[in-house]
Amino acid sequence: MNWQDKGYLLSINKYNENSSIAEFYTEKNGKIVGIIFGSSSKKIKSYLLIGNRFHINSKLREDGRLGYLKIEIDEIKTPIYLENKKKLYCIIYCMNLIKILTVENENNTEIYNLIEKLFNIIQLDNWLVEFLFLELKIFKSIGYDINFKDYVVDKNIDGRKQYFVETSQKIVPNFLIDKIFEGLNLKDIFGGYTIVGDFLDKTIIKPNNKNYPSSRNDFVNLLK
Repeated sequence: MNWQDKGYLLSINKYNENSSIAEFYTEKNGKIVGIIFGSSSKKIKSYLLIGNRFHINSKLREDGRLGYLKIEIDEIKTPIYLENKKKLYCIIYCMNLIKILTVENENNTEIYNLIEKLFNIIQLDNWLVEFLFLELKIFKSIGYDINFKDYVVDKNIDGRKQYFVETSQKIVPNFLIDKIFEGLNLKDIFGGYTIVGDFLDKTIIKPNNKNYPSSRNDFVNLLK
């Protein structure tokens, strides 16, 4: 079966001297995997960057082996941020997260739309906060929703309300509960990423016997 679609490059690995195995998240077919012939050529290699969007023609094999993908660049996304390490690592992590959490050939239009939203978000001044909530939407889109308010107790600390996880007494930044973003500092935002990372690890990654994405650590460590 052959089809045409458009999608974002999630990963690419060398297959042989002239070809690569690539994964894309597509609009109509979900995550797909296939072989790109001639991927080592300068013309193709220059834009085969994770996060870029492509037109894809797929030719599936009847013997069950990997099919072939013919691609053309649709929109250059990632190279715009090559000089911005935080945003670049954020893109890489987001694509890696979707690669880990999704299964092949299972369409989820919401995830595709969230990838599109990612590239709008990282243009904003408060993009670090916006991306944290986008990350939670990705979790929700695959069935892992969380309302942090259900898991915290609040205490008055020096005249200021502060939230703590009931079972561990870890601090949960107020903005995750109250959705008030004025006056946030980098410490608050880093704390938010730490709490969300704990949720990802304990609720999604470990129960599904997956490896925690090192790309998230690479990104979050830049916020310290």
